[in-house]
Amino acid sequence: MQQPTHAATPKNVDAVSSEARMRQLGPVWQTIIVLCGSLTILLALNQLMNLGFFVGVTLLDTSYLYAIGALLVGLVFLILPGHANASRNSVPWYDVLMFLLCAGVFAYFAFNGHRIISEAWEFMAPPTAIVISTIGWLLLLEATRRAGGTAVFVVVAIISLYPVYADLMPGPISGLPQSFATTMGYHFTSSESVMGIPMRAFGELVIGFVMFGAVLQFTGAAEFFNNIAFALFGRVRGGPAKVSIFASGLMGSVSGSVVSNVLTTGVVTIPAMKRTGFSPAYAGGVEACASTGGVLMPPIMGATAFVMASFLGIPYGQIALSALIPSLLFYFGLFMQIDGYAAKKNLRGLPKEELPSISRTFAQGWQYILVFVFLIWLLLFEQIESLAPFYATALLLVINQCTPKYRLNLAKLSKLMQGVTASLAELAALLAGVGLIIGAMSVTGLAGTLANDLVYLAGNNIYVLLVMGAITSFIFGMGMTITACYIFLAIVLAPPLIAAGFDPVAVHLFMMYWGMVSFITPPVALASFVAAGLAGAAPIKVGMQSMRLGSTMYFVPFFFVLNPALIMRGEPMEILTVVVTAFIGIIFIAAALEGYLVGFGRLGQGALAIPCRLIMFAAGLCMALPGGDGLGLSNTQLAIFGISLAATSVVLARVGKSAASGNLGTPS
Repeated sequence: MQQPTHAATPKNVDAVSSEARMRQLGPVWQTIIVLCGSLTILLALNQLMNLGFFVGVTLLDTSYLYAIGALLVGLVFLILPGHANASRNSVPWYDVLMFLLCAGVFAYFAFNGHRIISEAWEFMAPPTAIVISTIGWLLLLEATRRAGGTAVFVVVAIISLYPVYADLMPGPISGLPQSFATTMGYHFTSSESVMGIPMRAFGELVIGFVMFGAVLQFTGAAEFFNNIAFALFGRVRGGPAKVSIFASGLMGSVSGSVVSNVLTTGVVTIPAMKRTGFSPAYAGGVEACASTGGVLMPPIMGATAFVMASFLGIPYGQIALSALIPSLLFYFGLFMQIDGYAAKKNLRGLPKEELPSISRTFAQGWQYILVFVFLIWLLLFEQIESLAPFYATALLLVINQCTPKYRLNLAKLSKLMQGVTASLAELAALLAGVGLIIGAMSVTGLAGTLANDLVYLAGNNIYVLLVMGAITSFIFGMGMTITACYIFLAIVLAPPLIAAGFDPVAVHLFMMYWGMVSFITPPVALASFVAAGLAGAAPIKVGMQSMRLGSTMYFVPFFFVLNPALIMRGEPMEILTVVVTAFIGIIFIAAALEGYLVGFGRLGQGALAIPCRLIMFAAGLCMALPGGDGLGLSNTQLAIFGISLAATSVVLARVGKSAASGNLGTPS
């Protein structure tokens, strides 16, 4: 059987990707990028596996990170133009100069790694180091702007100078002032700023996973995931929309990029949804939600989960295990809403002859399943998070060379390395820039006092503090990538929430979820607006549909932070009870939002429609809310309330059906 004409291929993915903001570089610059990327990977392997490339030289951890910065951060000036109207086909002289200066700044500190420690440059840097640090600070701000956008640049620029004016700030956010020279030296020579937790996580964990994700996509994963999704779900009602959940969830977990996920899978799923009867706005909303949720889905969860593991000081496997149930609840809620919508509209799946053969699809893409299983085994059982992606990538490349369709030659390998290096460069610039925020708070002592100040402002009310945290996460999520947003919140917001008694893992996942909310919530709603372009729908309509379809993302973080049993932290029986009732609650919430309950039908007609749906929504919240000390109600009590409300809604719906049919006395 022929593969479907709508299957994603590298060609049409590249066509979409070509609209991106990156420059189309010539052979010389391409060679430089490939060389820098290759050296970065070799450096990482040498450091993580202790290969001993540098005979007779001890490469300090800080020197290693400086060397990574020298190879990657400056590449942003070559890869990304400085403004929207800049040429995409040539590199101006000033970008070349900034590239060379940036490499030189980081190389200088890498070369002086031992002196930085032995001579305590952190607070007593020599004049030359201060001058070079100041140049590096200016370059890093511009690199952060290009990689993360203007909002990130403004936040980083203002807060990075906070030590200079810390004593002028009001009480709760005042700190110990430092001179401009001391601030600049501290930013580049301490282990708490540019070379702080974000860059350490990048050098120790993230490089391998970024490489793995790029290689996976380049070797045909997008086509396999889409085809297997269409083969499994293409024929059921609302099939193409359900395909979007499966394909986007897998791709998003690997790539960690919401927008690239929308562009990669949306070019296939959105037209298929529209062709089978979904409205353009609804199709765009489904894809936006499915792509956003991918970053929350184990086993990989993009790069953010590995930064989280570094902050918490626990194995990545614990993060992935904790994130599993909330991510499944999100996708289950999305799935149930799609099913209800398709049932109401009587939307059928695609014809069998247009769908790929599941056996042929598995035959052509079995290697991706094998590699994923291998990676998960390394992560969860061998617990070698730093080396797992390198081993998995090596296995994938070996298998790939046995597949004629995607076998790499020198030209394809060069293109692959360019993609890997570009992703690494953007992320390195962003993480190094966000590190300036950590440094500013560290050197002034604000990091240690802000937690208590926020608890005081909330009046010691944990619910007010949670709402403040959600709003703060949402606002920062509008202007930053999820990794940058998470790092900032982990510094500012996590300590007061943990101090209030919440579980640390639940708190960090809470911030990550609410940082992601902005991707589907207007006025920014980046995922929704990108999907709107593919769907040919009004962006605000897609944004509103995304909010409704992704509503679980707004509730679930509060559920698991109030009772960590929902993230599998607690007694087995309590975990089982909370998880089961949560899934039932999500069914009721989805039914209320779509007005259709699986196994029953439409929820009310005429004047009773809105009351039925409101009561069902309340029933869903009661079932999904985990009981505990925070609410003063047990799981059993909440479940009884929920079931009673659901039964009331169903009875009213039956009455409404009977009234609409003109036969009030006989239930329909």
